[in-house]
Amino acid sequence: MLFNLLIGALGLFFGWWMNNLKDALKGLQQSDKELADKVASIEVLVAGRYVTREEMNQSINLIFAKLDNIYAKLSTKADR
Repeated sequence: MLFNLLIGALGLFFGWWMNNLKDALKGLQQSDKELADKVASIEVLVAGRYVTREEMNQSINLIFAKLDNIYAKLSTKADR
């Protein structure tokens, strides 16, 4: 009878432990899904707007105009 009581208590403890483990696993799966959704939304936000070819050409033209201005000033500079 003591053996049956011990096996029953051990089974009860093992069942309780497995239930807690299952609940913890469900919680981790839920938080993993939420985190994956957040990462996906960030990817869409980051990749949402790229620089267009016209904007890039305007920026490059402004840089080259500034460089031409600097070159012109350096060309007219008299060395001491």
